[in-house]
Amino acid sequence: MDVLTNQQRKRCMSAVRNKNTKPEMIVRRLVHSLGYRYRLHACSLPGRPDLVLAGKRKVIFVHGCFWHRHSCKKGKSIPSIREEFWHEKLTGNRIRDKKNQKILKCLGWRSLIIWECQTQSAKIDCLRKRIVDFLES
Repeated sequence: MDVLTNQQRKRCMSAVRNKNTKPEMIVRRLVHSLGYRYRLHACSLPGRPDLVLAGKRKVIFVHGCFWHRHSCKKGKSIPSIREEFWHEKLTGNRIRDKKNQKILKCLGWRSLIIWECQTQSAKIDCLRKRIVDFLES
């Protein structure tokens, strides 16, 4: 049983952001500090990539581990309330992500997925190297 009322749950879930999240802001600052310029959340591309480097035909997605089902600890958890709903919802997210990646590839775009857990300060040097390798290849 949920400890929140329906109204409280609705308010809580509506506060979950899909733009300008902390992990996304970390990646944006990092890419900008490397000297790259980009556009944000291009509606014209499948999946609305978080960062679009049109001149290089490359996009970067910053995925939340829970919402996009990463293999880390956060990505493996499922809420105990309405488990069937959450299983369908999160599985649908993965399917949609894979479909969007395939479409982008067919359109000639290369993409990089950065997971929320990879933006932690202890892993930032590794992340910087991944981004440089991706953008320079």
